[in-house]
This record gives sequence, structure tokens and C-alpha cells, in this order.
Amino acid sequence: MTLLPPTGSLIPADAPFSAEQEAWLAGFMAGIAAAGRRDADGSGAHGSGADGPGAPAATIDVLYGSQTGNAEFLAGEVAAGARARGLGGRVAALDTVTPERLAAMSHVLVIVSTYGEGELPDNAGLFWEALRAAPAPRLDGVRFAVLGLGDRGYDDFCQAAKLLDTRLEQLGAERVRQRADCDVDFEEPAALWTAEVLDRLAAETGAEQARDTGVPAPGAGSGAGSGAGSGAGQAAASGTGTSGQAAAPGRSRWNRRNPYRSRLLVNRLLSAPGSAKEIRHYEFDLGDSGIAYTAGDALAVSPVNGDGLVGALLGQLGARGDEETADGPLAEVLRTGREIRTPSKELIADLVERAPASGLAAVVGRGDRSDLDAWLTGRDVVDLLRDAGRAAPDAGELLPLLRPLQARQYSISSSPLAHPGRVHLTVASVRYEGVDRRRHEGVASTYLADRAGGDAVVGVHLQPNASFGVPADDDAPIVMIGPGTGVAPFRGFLHERAARGATGRNWLFFGDRHRATDFVYEDELTALRERGVLTELDLAFSRDQAAKVYVQSRMRERARELYAWLQDGAYVYVCGDASRMARDVEAALLDVVAGQRGRGADDAAEYLAGLRRAKRYVRDVY
Repeated sequence: MTLLPPTGSLIPADAPFSAEQEAWLAGFMAGIAAAGRRDADGSGAHGSGADGPGAPAATIDVLYGSQTGNAEFLAGEVAAGARARGLGGRVAALDTVTPERLAAMSHVLVIVSTYGEGELPDNAGLFWEALRAAPAPRLDGVRFAVLGLGDRGYDDFCQAAKLLDTRLEQLGAERVRQRADCDVDFEEPAALWTAEVLDRLAAETGAEQARDTGVPAPGAGSGAGSGAGSGAGQAAASGTGTSGQAAAPGRSRWNRRNPYRSRLLVNRLLSAPGSAKEIRHYEFDLGDSGIAYTAGDALAVSPVNGDGLVGALLGQLGARGDEETADGPLAEVLRTGREIRTPSKELIADLVERAPASGLAAVVGRGDRSDLDAWLTGRDVVDLLRDAGRAAPDAGELLPLLRPLQARQYSISSSPLAHPGRVHLTVASVRYEGVDRRRHEGVASTYLADRAGGDAVVGVHLQPNASFGVPADDDAPIVMIGPGTGVAPFRGFLHERAARGATGRNWLFFGDRHRATDFVYEDELTALRERGVLTELDLAFSRDQAAKVYVQSRMRERARELYAWLQDGAYVYVCGDASRMARDVEAALLDVVAGQRGRGADDAAEYLAGLRRAKRYVRDVY
């Protein structure tokens, strides 16, 4: 059988296609070529269909925008709930829906998370840009409701949901129910919102309740975790992600409220002496948990506050620690039940009212959010109580102002095929001197580094990420961009592809400060390169030369080759800091595309949008 030539050679530079069409065609033709290779090997397969039930009373389109998988998972459960009520249920990511297609829908439920500083998830940004554009079509006749997932610790709580809810109304759509904004403990309010909306729609359309469906109430028992780690943002599933694996019918019984009690088997320092960072490799025993993860998922760790911070807070409160509270002894509540490292918005507001002459009140009074963020940096609850002086609340008044201690999510850095029975994490320990020269530590990172080993058990649960995984096509090339601990999921990707015998090329951009001290997993990456698993490895150690060099610098240096990979159908993955690195990497990608195509910035933006819609440009950022 004659195989197709490389995809890039099939699309002439002067072909009359838009950037988005060309990006789609490149991936499509690469897929044809891959299919041809599999057929030549006798490995091709044909799908099968099945007759469905009778026509439902109405079809409910459940559209989601999800950064870490929670909204996507809920969308699948909502659709199942619709079907259980005799309604049709379809699920789609927001970015796969055009405003014109939206206008043709009759009943739309939107479930969207917010991450970063009020930003929409990666798979919802293009939809929002199109929806808010001036030519967006009217949505008269569309019935809708919006469910937001977020974190009240952020000023722009559920901002993505608020934006979409307002815009849908402006375009003429009619609400089925008022928007619900859910905090990190979203399961119960999400279930109530879902039941009310679906029951109302079923009554309106005359749908008949299905009997004995065995479908749980949306959110019930799922315990879908939340991103509560430092900088994790506000934030599966009904469809299939890039891994191509069918979605599981339900989640593990282990969740945020009922974590699996795992043992930490390995705690190894990766960074070398002299490094400004402390990066560690951890391995957890999955035992008989039944936890089944895929490369690209995250593991949520239930942390414990350090004795030093708990002791400092008790001392500030003038408490012994054995005082009884509604939730148990005070010291234990502070150790395992409350966030005492990062002050809550409720505590800040209370202290400003109690101590109007305090330093905190002065900063808040200026009304500059960036000033407040800067002032709070390096300060914890103890610092704020000291700033308030005699006006500070006592223990009984303080506890209701503290948020529940949340699990922290970390990208899994292993593959279940290469590391059966274990799950690996790559974590940077956070340690620094605060404004009062008191030692400050990250809650979960130092818990793992200093206190989680030996006979202790660690509460963990899986946080699936259906949109961030190895391509189902083992022949597809992939480009991975992950400086620092952002390399974590890509270590898992490489081990996964090696275990699967994938023939697709793999290109990693990695960097940190110094090669001598910060090149984590150097031996593994070198070995994978020598074995041919890692086709290309570009390194950027920013402080090893006079001029700082970053991963985006290397991307621009290799623009011609990088664009050729994109034209050959490559998937692009980015992992790491959302505020700076991810934005700089996207700017570099746009420069690469614009420079190689020579058609300007708008064309490059359209090309990248095409990659997003084809799920060939995905990010795991925090």
C-alpha cells in the first residue's frame, strides 16, 4: 500500500485556505496518513453503531468550560440526569459550539469554571470571543441556565459564569433558573441546581421520568476535587479526551470528603545542592484503592498544617489548644480542618472593620487591588492578627472566618502502564522568610517533604483531566512545553508512549535556572532520548549565561521545525504557571506561526484557534 507523504507537503503555502481550515486539514490529513500506516500493518478497525431509543421530548445541550475536569464531569452527569427524565442529553465543550449553532438549540445548560484572575477555561475562550462579538446572532427562543464553579478566595469569583450568563440574556435567551455560583465545595449546590433545572424542563416539555435508570443525582458521591493549591485557580466526563479512552461511567469512591489513605513510598530530592529550589519526587502506593488514572490526570493531596504555624496561631490567640470546639479540640481543628496559611476574604473584611487603624485597613482603604495583593504576599493569618493588635478576634470568633482546609492538586508525573500500582508527583517545596522574619512554608508541599513519610498515611484522591492526555493516535507527533515542575505530566506522557510502543515523534521544551542544579530527571530524559522515545529535547537554563534564555526563546529559535511539526498534525501541550509562562509561550507560538506563514498576526491567531478547536493545543496551567 502506498502511504501518504508528510502532511505539510500536501498543503502549498499559497493554498486558498484560512488559517483555521489549514490547521484542521493538517491534522485531518496526518490522521489519514496514520490510518494508512495502521491499515498497512493490518491493525485498522471499524466502529460499530447501535439503534437508539425513541425520540426524547426535548434535547438538552449541556455545554461546559473546564480547566481541570470538574465542569466536564458535571456536564456528563447532568446529561445523564436529563436522559433519566426522558429528555435527550448532549454534551459538548463550549469551544466546539459556534454562536450560529447555539442559536439553533432549544434548551442549553452551561457549566463553566473560572481560573486565574477571572479567566475563562482554555476550552471556552474562543466561544466567549465569538459570543461577545458584535455580529453574534440573536438567541430568542433559547431556554438556558448557567452553573458556575469557582473559589470565593478569588476576587473574580465565578466571573466566567457571570459573563456568559449576562451575555446569553443580552442576546435574547430566556433563563430557566437563576445562575448558581458554587464554591470549592460544589457538589451539593450543583446537585440542587441540576435537579431543579431538569425537573422544570421535564415538566415544561412533558417528558416522562425513566424508571430504574440507576443514574445518581449529579454530584452525588462523585466528590470531584477542586483546585485549591496556591495559584491553582478557580476551578470527567462525558466525552473522550485526547487520550482517546472512553469515559468511565463514574468516579472512584475516593474523593475530597473520603480520600484514600495512601502510604508515601518514595520521597527523593531532585534538585542538586546549591539550587534556589527544593524539588522533590514522590511515589504513592495505590494498594487496593482501585484508583485508575491516566497520564495527564492530577492527584489531590489532603494536607495537614504544620505544628509550627499551628503553635504560632495558638500563641497569638492565647489558647492552649485543648479547648473544645464544635468540630473537636482547637489545635486539631487548626491542624487538619482550617486554612490558616492564606487569609480568607471574610477574615480580611472582619479585621478591617475591627481595626480601622491597622496596616491592613490602610491598604484596603486605598482601593487598589494590586496594592492589597502585594501587602498580603508573605503574610498569613498570624501576621494579620498581629497587625490588628488588641482588636483581633478570639478563637471562637476566628474559626467561622477561616475557610476549610482544601486538598491541593498536583499533575501526575507517571504512567500507569510504566508504574503499575503507584502514582508519582513532582513538587517544589515552598519555604521563605516572611515580613516578620518568621519562617513561612507552603502547606501541602512541606507536609509531603517533612511530615508525610514513615508510618503516616496521606489522604489522596484522583482528579481526572479528560482534556489533557496523550493522543489516541500513537503515530501523532507531540510537542510538550513545561519548564520547572511543569515537566511533571510530560514525564508521564513519555513513559506512557514508550510503554505503548508509540511511533509518534516527541519533542520536549524544558528549562529552569541552572543546568547544574535544576535539571530534574536529567538521567531519565537522557535515556529516553538515547532510546529514541524523546525525539527532540530543547533546554533553556535562564541564569547560565548573561542574557536570560527561556523555553519561549528556544521555540522562536526553532520556528521552522516547530511549524513543520504543526503542519504534520502535532499536538501541543503546555504545563506550568498561567500568569506569565503560559502567556509568553502562547506569544511565542503566535510569532512562530506568523513568521513561518507570512500572513500577519490575525492569520496566526486564527491558526492557533483552529488548533484549540481540534484539541491540538491544550494547557494544564495554574
